[in-house]
Amino acid sequence: MNVEILIAGFGGQGILSMGKILAYAAMTKGMEVCWMPSYGPEMRGGTANVSVIFGEERINSPILSTFDIVVVLNQQSLSKFESAVKPGGSLFYDSNGLVSIPSRKDINIFHIPAYVEATKLNNIKIFNMIVLGALIKKIPTLDPQYIKIALEKTLPKRSHSMIPLNMEAFHKGEEILEDIQVL
Repeated sequence: MNVEILIAGFGGQGILSMGKILAYAAMTKGMEVCWMPSYGPEMRGGTANVSVIFGEERINSPILSTFDIVVVLNQQSLSKFESAVKPGGSLFYDSNGLVSIPSRKDINIFHIPAYVEATKLNNIKIFNMIVLGALIKKIPTLDPQYIKIALEKTLPKRSHSMIPLNMEAFHKGEEILEDIQVL
């Protein structure tokens, strides 16, 4: 079975990087993978989203209208993509900047206080790795060991010294995930 994920937020939050790391981790495990980014011309501060599909089955199309998992990191993304979660699927969100919270009753809902945690650690650049850690905790088909390998493949060599910090943030995300509504 394939896992279909959409991650959405503002440019500059590491949305596309999260998708790329997920895709590389799944490829490293030998899975079928599709990574499809989408962003406006304004990049930082504009909207961005990425869909990632991975699993054992052949991927028929990279274009989807509904997903097993949706991660939203701003109000615009919540408003636009909450309805894109399949019934019984999961929605993950960071509440920073949200004026409303997810309201559907037919999906699993998880809160990731990633922005607050990244601020506590005095490094907002690790925000996306905190989110990714929380997300991977709920995806049993993708083992966290592949995330480190994916970081080595996706980060430029000059940034490899940051891998331990990124992995620390990843594990922090696993710890702080809050189950809000689990069906």
